Amino acid sequence: MSTEPEATSPAAGACVLVLLAGVAIAAAFAVDQAAGVLTVVAGGTVALWRCARRIGTDQPLPSPTAAPPLADELPGQGTVEVRHREGMSIFLRDDADNPARTHVRVELHDQDA
Repeated sequence: MSTEPEATSPAAGACVLVLLAGVAIAAAFAVDQAAGVLTVVAGGTVALWRCARRIGTDQPLPSPTAAPPLADELPGQGTVEVRHREGMSIFLRDDADNPARTHVRVELHDQDA
């Protein structure tokens, strides 16, 4: 016999929950159509509320008041990618300390007539 733990999948648990929710919704619709609609609306509201509470909990955002310096101001910090949009230049630089973040610096300029 193997002593290795069995590999589990989060998708398997999600499939079971979806199946159970489908059975509950089908039972509610079998009892009364209004009860089924109310069950679907309540379930959607709870799911939306849970998703809204999770947003923004991974990492705090950097301060919006302090613009990050350009790469040439901090040697060894990487290159700067410049994008031009209407009325502005956008400077993007990867954060050396945290690869999940990108420093963004926006400089507004007048439109050429």
